[in-house]
This record gives sequence, C-alpha cells and structure tokens, in this order.
Amino acid sequence: MPTALITGITGQDGSYLAEFLLSKGYDVVGVHRRSSTVPFERIAHLVDKVTLVPADLLDESSLIRVLREYKPDEVYNLAAQSFVMTSFAQPVLTGEVTALGVIRLLDAILMVDPSIRFYQASSSEMFGKVVQSPQSETTPFHPRSPYGVAKVYGHWATVNYRESYHLHASSGILFNHESPRRGLEFVTRKVSDAVARIKLGLADHVAVGNLDAQRDWGYAPDYVRAMWMMLQQADPGDYVVATGETHSVREYCQIAFERAGLDWERHVRVDKRYFRPAEVDLLIGDATRARLSLGWKPEVSFEELVRLMVDTDLAALRDSSPNR
Repeated sequence: MPTALITGITGQDGSYLAEFLLSKGYDVVGVHRRSSTVPFERIAHLVDKVTLVPADLLDESSLIRVLREYKPDEVYNLAAQSFVMTSFAQPVLTGEVTALGVIRLLDAILMVDPSIRFYQASSSEMFGKVVQSPQSETTPFHPRSPYGVAKVYGHWATVNYRESYHLHASSGILFNHESPRRGLEFVTRKVSDAVARIKLGLADHVAVGNLDAQRDWGYAPDYVRAMWMMLQQADPGDYVVATGETHSVREYCQIAFERAGLDWERHVRVDKRYFRPAEVDLLIGDATRARLSLGWKPEVSFEELVRLMVDTDLAALRDSSPNR
C-alpha cells in the first residue's frame, strides 16, 4: 500500500486530495501546523482514516523527521499562505512559507530519500500581467502580487531540483479552482455564502472588488485528480490545469444570485478596499498538455460549480437555523 504525505491537508485541496488518495488505497499522512486550535473542519470526516502529524514549512528539521518516520512514496506540497490580498499585507511571511518552504521540503526529500515523488502546487497567479492568452506551460511569468512572486520562486525551485538532482518533481500550474470548502475570504465562497444569507434574511448585501476581473474557474476535486496523475507518470514535468474558459466576477455573481431567485444588482456593492494594488485582469489556461499526456479533463462546468456552491451554503445555513 503506497504512502502519500500531504502538506496543507486541512485546506480545500488537501481535504479533497486526501479523500481521493484514500479511495486509491493509499495510506495518507497529513502535515499540519501545531496550534492551540487546529482547523480540522474540512477533514473532520477523515481524522480516523488518515495520520495527522505536526510539522511546519518554516522548520526543515520537522520535515526531515516526518519524512524519516513515515517514509512516503509521494509528497504533495499544498501548504502555503494562499490568499493574494494577505500577501500584500504580509509579504515576508508569504515568502517564508510559500517560497522558501518549497526549498526546505525539497531539501529534506533530497536528504532523506531522493526517490520520493514530489508535487508542487504552482499557480496561475504566476502569469499575472499576461503577455499571451491562453496561458500555457511556456508562457512567461509576470506575477502581480507577493503571493505570485513567491509561487514563481517555488515553481523554479522545483524545476531546479528536478534538473540538478534528478528528483521526480512536478508542478501543477493550477488555475482558480473552487468548491463549497473554499475559504470565506475568497470571492467565490464569499459570494455564495452571501447569497445564502441574503436569501434567508440574515444579510442584505455583499461587498466585492473588481467585477470585471476574469478567471478560469474549475472544480477543486477535478484538479486534485490531476495532481495524482502527474506523479504516476514515468517522467516528471509541469502541467497547466484549467478549463480553458474565462468568466468574470460579475458573471459569477449573476449566476449565484439567480440560483436563489435574487437580483444580484440589488445586493452586490463594489468596495475599493477589495481591489488589489496591482490587478490581474484576465487569466485563461491552455491545458492541452494535461489533456494529451495525462488524459485529464474537467468534469464539472462553471455553471454547475456556482450552483453547487450556492446550494451547499443554503443547505448549511438552513440546517443551522431550523426555523428557516
């Protein structure tokens, strides 16, 4: 039975990846940061099926210890300071975790067992101010946030360790991928949660930033499947994972509010506080390589994703408010 180690198992992608790997017969080891209140909400249904161990991307010795103890066949690095707006407020922390954390983990693998297969969660935010559309594996990077800059560092570190030390190290350049487990600070979940609250009379409006920003949005469980596929290949590489469609925040709002029978224009307010200092206006991915080499394709459409998120938030709120 193969063993996989996941950093960031308590996040959206980590929870779905853990479910997927368990379904494939893996022993799953999840790394989490030690704290007084551990956020196990997304993996509460998995805690008796996975092994949870404390370690930190800021502490290489803790990573070495975990690798030596659990001897994973595969390592999926999903841990990061992953919220773009926070990276402007905390750029040094973002760099320490999201950039240098990758080097610490790669170095630990090199020291403990170079045969371990490694997945790095790269990001479409690396493209930033895009120079061509759609974006593929060969599109130049021009990140527009400390988060994007840190992800570029982690991406090239993965390439460097692959070329220098012949590690089976792959990067998934994942475009935006959402789900009902997305954090409330992200605009997609912020809107779906607001739709549910407004529908049930618990709120009146939601404040968002740039309605014209366009993203390539997919469904997170589809994307974790691509992560696993990368590590099953004979040779490592880098892959764009995307739907090939782009939609605006405005369009997301329209579909989300329509799902609940509401007029989005009555409830959505633009607030300049949510605009980025340097905006990324358009992202759309070309996943041709993933489709041809991995046999991967998305299964859930944009419209299905938006409706799923609204339906889930509505059901959750109704369950917590039995009189509604």
